[in-house]
Amino acid sequence: MKPHIFLVGFLLLLAACGGGGGGGGSSSGGGFSSSSSSSSSSSSSTSVALANFTTISVDPGPAGADGNVNIGFVTVKICAPGTTTCQTIDHIIMDTGSVGLRIENEALTPAMRTALPHTMTGSKGVGECYQYVDGYVFGSVRTADFTIGGESVSAMPLLVIGDDGDYANVPSDCSSGGGTSHDTIADFGANGIIGIGTGVSDCGSYCAATPNNGYYYTCVSANCTASVLATSAQVPNPVARMAVNNNGTVIDLPAVAHPGVVGLTGKLYFGIGTQSNNALGNRTILTTTNGFLLTATYKGVNLTQSFIDSGTNFYGFSDSAITGCTGDLAGFYCPTSSLDLTATLTGSNGASANVNFTIDNTDQLVQGPNYVLPGLGGDPNGFDDLQPYTNSFDFGLPFFYGRKVYTAISGRNAGGTPGPYVAF
Repeated sequence: MKPHIFLVGFLLLLAACGGGGGGGGSSSGGGFSSSSSSSSSSSSSTSVALANFTTISVDPGPAGADGNVNIGFVTVKICAPGTTTCQTIDHIIMDTGSVGLRIENEALTPAMRTALPHTMTGSKGVGECYQYVDGYVFGSVRTADFTIGGESVSAMPLLVIGDDGDYANVPSDCSSGGGTSHDTIADFGANGIIGIGTGVSDCGSYCAATPNNGYYYTCVSANCTASVLATSAQVPNPVARMAVNNNGTVIDLPAVAHPGVVGLTGKLYFGIGTQSNNALGNRTILTTTNGFLLTATYKGVNLTQSFIDSGTNFYGFSDSAITGCTGDLAGFYCPTSSLDLTATLTGSNGASANVNFTIDNTDQLVQGPNYVLPGLGGDPNGFDDLQPYTNSFDFGLPFFYGRKVYTAISGRNAGGTPGPYVAF
């Protein structure tokens, strides 16, 4: 199977809530098997009791959306609250740039679609729109008991993407935000996404007080109207709802030699400084603005809306001195030989860290069998279907290879320093 190189960067554009966000969808690992979602009435056999971690797989993705690159997937389990009607769902995108669990409707079994209760406002169901740089998702807000690795959360709101019935018609102010709908597994490149960024919830007090907030709606008879929604009912950061390890995450992926490897596995740890396996140590802490933004200095230019996002599958930055690809790969970089480059990341606390990275020729990368590509880079402004942040540098999943990357949740003490911050 040959990898499909296309841009995946689901950075959330709606900034009114002050939480930032992002997500992504593409993957790697040619020799990896892709099992379909399956229903289960018992605990996952792969979970470790009381273990604050789960496995990350960078592989081709689920059936029907395989062959992509540089996306980390995890497996989750959801149950109808207080019941044994459960489903274990693989190939959920791990995304430090967004907040909340969102699962494709077609990834759910008929039993789960029926069993998951809807969030209601009076007689109307609650729907949500979530905008990304290359499109949007819309669906119903439901409630489930949630498990990932050895961690569980009871009665947690989540979004079911592409739900039908009362949610069949996407509100025009959602669909007009730009890009296309990601309401199928093929469109999304995954069975869903878990946003584990710096926010506690995906919108917060703004959506609780502002009717036309761009996120939440009440829906009946496929007619949806913009609406407020209490913070407690909004789609939360699942990590923030955990009992103990609820102040952030640590992503630990192995280093990858250029030009790449077929696939890899790593670990996602929950909590920072709460267990022996998530100690912060002497890593550089970069506090963020607006929840997730840093300043990246690249070739003497300060890019003040930069960020680190596991849900993006490449290094995204503008440099007219680097030869760009053409044809189907337009937007990506195709230097005649690999380029060793450096950027400096600076937090609002004044701390800084140098990032050394290499950009490879994308045209040569697609000729090989690899789905983990540490040198994939491009210019977000070179893609017709994107609406990227201006003045930014997006450090996507290739940045995570060979590093332990810490993401601290806003307002939570994480290893002695309050979030939001990133550290590595």
